[in-house]
Amino acid sequence: MSKSALIVIDVQNDYFPGGKWELHNIEASAANAKHVLEHARSKNETIIHVHHEFQIDNPPFFAPGSHGAEIHPTMTPKDGELTVLKHHVNAFRETNLKELLDEHGITDVTIIGDMSHMCIDAAARAAADFGYNVTVVEDACSSRDLEFNGETIDADNIHKAYMSALSFAYANITKTEEFLQA
Repeated sequence: MSKSALIVIDVQNDYFPGGKWELHNIEASAANAKHVLEHARSKNETIIHVHHEFQIDNPPFFAPGSHGAEIHPTMTPKDGELTVLKHHVNAFRETNLKELLDEHGITDVTIIGDMSHMCIDAAARAAADFGYNVTVVEDACSSRDLEFNGETIDADNIHKAYMSALSFAYANITKTEEFLQA
């Protein structure tokens, strides 16, 4: 029998306007993430909020104890919802995320949050490698412009490339409206 969990990754203040590492279209993706979160709450699913704090001197964002590292107020965990603090891109690396999923008998995970090209990608691939059935709600995730070899690649193309790659062998990729109607 399948059992689902929602994993909310890194919807934190530094990614929003005024933060240290603003993401493209973050307010729209966070609104979609909020809808997915409310849906999971209405179904009494296991919900795990993952948040990141760097453990390096002078981090670019998510400094431990800073306002920027706090989970954004739109996604504040409620009583009974689980939280995982991570210090690496992959939410499974050196955390208890897998143990929590296994303790709750989870077979299927839905992933939302930020950044598409880093933490969402890493978590989706790791979850699939651990044998979970993975869904990523792509419009509940955000990215940002990146630079490679002196060329700027816009956030929309970064996001599309990563979702395309994940859809090939790692995850079911869907949009918020489709996910809520399923």
